Amino acid sequence: MKILSDPSPSLHDFEPSADRFFDELFLGLSRNPKSIPSKFFYDKTGCELFDQICCLDEYYPTRTEMLILRDNVAEICTLFGPECRLIELGSGSSAKTRVLLDHLYEPAAYVPIDIARDHLVRSSERLARVYPELCITPVCADFTGALTLPEPPYAMQQTVAFFPGSTIGNLEPAEAEKFLRRIAILCGAGGGLLIGVDLKKDRLTLERAYNDARGITAAFNLNLLTRINRSFNAEIRSDQFQHHAFYNEDFGRIEMHLVSLVDQTAQLNGTPFVFGQGEHIVTEYSYKYTAQEFAELAARSGWTVKRLWTDAARLFSVQYLAVR
Repeated sequence: MKILSDPSPSLHDFEPSADRFFDELFLGLSRNPKSIPSKFFYDKTGCELFDQICCLDEYYPTRTEMLILRDNVAEICTLFGPECRLIELGSGSSAKTRVLLDHLYEPAAYVPIDIARDHLVRSSERLARVYPELCITPVCADFTGALTLPEPPYAMQQTVAFFPGSTIGNLEPAEAEKFLRRIAILCGAGGGLLIGVDLKKDRLTLERAYNDARGITAAFNLNLLTRINRSFNAEIRSDQFQHHAFYNEDFGRIEMHLVSLVDQTAQLNGTPFVFGQGEHIVTEYSYKYTAQEFAELAARSGWTVKRLWTDAARLFSVQYLAVR
């Protein structure tokens, strides 16, 4: 077992600036229909609300993915091999990662990557206390962009990326293909990707997952406007917007929107943005795939699906991909 002289995680900080947030927000609200990038959900309140969503009865993805990981972790970690560098994209609380870390053989390093800096630091510090022998090097960055990984202090056999939660579904298919190509380059020859992919299923199950009875998902969605008001004094009347989520069968995706209940105007650095009564702001897409559809997407992106695991009801899948 390797014992680190200093087990405390050292943050590599590439947190997107407020100017970048503003630029992407300005661009999104200038479009028709208006949109806000879903990556900006995750301020402190957004992270806390999302952790609550993951525990909801209606929200099947988290518990189902965790079940699949636990049931198949021995086989998964055999595919990873010894002395692998494990990078996690959108690590959040790293709860699912513990299942892997408990079974990996002599991992070279764990690199959690997340856009929410404070949440990332707290999570990494908790993990460091549980795994004092593990080299943990958190990276605060937008993982949908270019990434530079810190070098591990020990020799590694391969790099494996972990991308749980069906977060790949938040990217439109063309964007998902480009993203997966970048991850293939990042992992390099012999690299792998363990990815959670939500499967197509009945409308009722899908729509219940994004419209919970307690209104936590609605609060998560509306918190985007609270964050914008706090960051830019936009004076958007968030109490006059309503959460709306539905399954668009033609595109195979859940869509989350914010719907203005009244005519209202917001200001961003002196530029007015008018929201008409009934106007929608798109805040998130969540694409669902059949196994064949995702295999074709992976192949176009430089990957081969080596293994696929599902739950008994085939609600969700965890897949291991290898760089072609």
